[in-house]
Amino acid sequence: MSEFVARIRALGLALGGPGLFLVAFLDSSFLPLPGITDVLLVVTVTRHPAAMIWYVAMTVAGSVAGCIALHYLGRKGGEALVRRRFTGEKIEHAMAALQRNGVMAVLVPCLLPPPAPFKIFILLAGVAGISVARLATAIAIGRGLRYLALGILAVKYGERAMSYMRENGTTISLAAVGVLAVGFVAYLLWSRKRAA
Repeated sequence: MSEFVARIRALGLALGGPGLFLVAFLDSSFLPLPGITDVLLVVTVTRHPAAMIWYVAMTVAGSVAGCIALHYLGRKGGEALVRRRFTGEKIEHAMAALQRNGVMAVLVPCLLPPPAPFKIFILLAGVAGISVARLATAIAIGRGLRYLALGILAVKYGERAMSYMRENGTTISLAAVGVLAVGFVAYLLWSRKRAA
């Protein structure tokens, strides 16, 4: 498996933007490549800082496309797959969160660094019937913020950006999730007040 991952990494680096799209697609859909997308983005941005926005956009697009493929799988019989591969209360809680909060329940795991569970939420979003448009919007926002932050760090710190993210990634991700949670609560309160 490590030889295959090394080949994927080499292909991603050789192709630049399209390579980032491919790796992000594979990582977000059927092939687990934890952390490789982040590393490739940092390396490519470090080599060509002027193209940072292009690389971030291609990585986000690949992630959105991969998540849509996984979401489709969830819609077409994903419940049986989920029940077979994952059991217990965590799945029930995740399903309840998706049905209650929809997009926010997908957006939060998007921001968390690996190895936070992510694909299960995408599969469950398909099972729960969240629309492709809402899912794609949540993924684009979450991954866009994450990869843009990585791109900015890569421009500023070069390849040291990865060690910075390893040391501070959890704190940064939790802060972003906190800001989202506050915004979501404010939106809910505003919506209720407006409805009343």
